Amino acid sequence: MKKHISDTDVQQLVGKVLRYGVLTACFLAIAGGVAYLAHHGGSAVPSYHTFQGEGAAYTTFEGILKGAMALNPTEIIQFGVLALIATPILRVVLSLFAFILEKDKMYIVITLIVLSIIMTSIFGGLKV
Repeated sequence: MKKHISDTDVQQLVGKVLRYGVLTACFLAIAGGVAYLAHHGGSAVPSYHTFQGEGAAYTTFEGILKGAMALNPTEIIQFGVLALIATPILRVVLSLFAFILEKDKMYIVITLIVLSIIMTSIFGGLKV
């Protein structure tokens, strides 16, 4: 017998994704912050009179992932931020799959528009 996915099942799944995504992001950011303070807490305060941009390790997906895998505290914090950004995007993607399973064309189109706006906002300003 084939079991259909109900609206309640989808709502519970989306709720869990949001809850666990935010908790995971918070854990990563806090763990990275504690590690950063353990390593750099006693360092001298840097001079903020001139602006110095950060390198690729802090500003690209590849740099953040490599640094987080190497357990660098600043990249772990950045990875937590990426997880926090990815959580609502995953929610939209899960909603899209639910609407596809329900064959609700209007909500599929609306969700695709929302997803395209989010992706354009995120990736539209990236430097090549």
